[in-house]
Parts: sequence; C-alpha cells; structure tokens
Amino acid sequence: MPSGPSTAARTPFVLLVVLLLGGGLITLLLLNSSLNEGSFKLSELKKKTTELTDQEQELQRDVDSHFAPDALEQRARELGMVPGGNPAFLGPDGTVRGVPGKSTAAPYTPPPATPDPAGTAGNAGPAASTPSATPTTPSPTTPTPTPSTTSVTPKQPSTTSGR
Repeated sequence: MPSGPSTAARTPFVLLVVLLLGGGLITLLLLNSSLNEGSFKLSELKKKTTELTDQEQELQRDVDSHFAPDALEQRARELGMVPGGNPAFLGPDGTVRGVPGKSTAAPYTPPPATPDPAGTAGNAGPAASTPSATPTTPSPTTPTPTPSTTSVTPKQPSTTSGR
C-alpha cells in the first residue's frame, strides 16, 4: 500500500484545524483584552463617582450651613435688619386682624475690629490692623402703620339658588 495519497489528503484537514484553533485563540485573547479594558474604565468611573459624591455632600453641607437660622439672623443683622414687632393681617374680605406693633430691637452694630498682633492679615499694611470707626447703620425709616378707625363690613355672599 502506498502511503503517499493518504498523508496528502490529511494535510489540508490538519492545516484547517490548526488555523481554526489559532483563530479561536486569537479571538479569545482580543475579547479578554477588551473586557479587561472595560473593567479598568469601570473602576476609574466608580472612583470618580465616589469623589464627586463626596464633593457634592461637602457643598450641600456648606449650603445648609448658610441657610441655618443662626446664620440667616447674623447676615440679616449685618444688613441692618431687626426683628419685626407684632404683625397685622389683612383678611380676604378687607378686614384687619391684629394690631401692628413697632419693632423694639436696636439696630445691629458690628463689633470693633481687633488688631492682628502677628501681622498675619496679609500685605495690607499697618492701616488694615488698626480699628476704624464703627460704622453706624441707618435705622429703618418705614412708617409704623396705624390701625384704621373705620371698619369695613364684609361682603355677604349672595343667596341665589341654582333652581
């Protein structure tokens, strides 16, 4: 029996199988590399999301501290505002409820500036460390409303029936 024709018929088959296996291995290698690259991007994005969440929470704390009642009161006093007196309310029918009262609080006067003994206030020079005259804030000049002596009679709803 001649051995030549049987080995010649096997060669293309073996070559095809080797090429298919090699192509499959290369494809798996490329797929694995792609998945690893996506995993690295995912971990970077998670880290960045964590940092941004921390920054957002810090900024929210700052905003909340600015809207705290004590901080609002302090800023209002610095602007020269004082707590109001007794309020009066105007009803939908034009009646005045309550007697308005004048505010009894004194206007805000800022504390005197304290000199900086260490000179750490910056390069502003000696003029910045000396206390200046305390600025006076003008008191509010809104006239105090007086209660009206005339009474307004409320409008009576009509009693027409829908029949």
